[in-house]
Amino acid sequence: MNDITMATYPSLVGRAVLVSGGATGIGEALVRSFVAQGAKVGFVDLAETEGRALAEELASLGASIAFRACDITDIAAYRAAIAGIEALHGPTLALVNNAANDTRHDWRDVTPEYFDARVAVNLRHSFFAIQAVAPGMIAAGGGAIVNLGSIGWMKASGGYPAYAASKAAVHGMTRSFARDLGKHGIRVNTLVPGWVMTKRQLELWVDDAANAEIDKSQCLAGRVMPDDIARMALFLAADDSSMCTAQNFVVDGGWV
Repeated sequence: MNDITMATYPSLVGRAVLVSGGATGIGEALVRSFVAQGAKVGFVDLAETEGRALAEELASLGASIAFRACDITDIAAYRAAIAGIEALHGPTLALVNNAANDTRHDWRDVTPEYFDARVAVNLRHSFFAIQAVAPGMIAAGGGAIVNLGSIGWMKASGGYPAYAASKAAVHGMTRSFARDLGKHGIRVNTLVPGWVMTKRQLELWVDDAANAEIDKSQCLAGRVMPDDIARMALFLAADDSSMCTAQNFVVDGGWV
């Protein structure tokens, strides 16, 4: 099941990994890549049909896989889903906080309720997932947490200020948790994607003007793909990154 184009990380074999938003897009690439490494992978997503199909496909290939349909903005439900996955796989030793929603919005139309909803889907769940899995990591003597950031706020993109604010906050959360958990051998980093060519992005926002912007802004030709993000996540979750923490790891083709 290993992808020969990807590096192999022996430390990931049998490691319990949890991915949020793992049914489609970047999340699906993360799930597939960790499975290819021989990890025990649990993932959650609101997209139940896609999540179950992915889990069934990977299980048929012999993967240790567990899927829970879950709204990660419902913290009680998310905690229960994490507990259920850990009952099968053991303590989570690598957490990838991937779930997010970058729906565009005009600042003039944002209500307090909408703002809170953006924070809930882009930031809050990551905090409580860390809170849920960190005790198990501490007991095990270490672990890795990967929070997904964004170059959007770094390059001053407009059109989604509540999303940008939430993603900027992810970076601050990473550094604070890195300090609090580092003495326990837990590494916390931010993986910062550029404009990734997921199905959602291609269907909603990547038009001729967007392609021209990408060509002008990236140092590298080509497009950032979900597998490019997964490759960095594997490194950050593996023991190979044993002295990397509190950092931003940017995968954007050289945009920022």
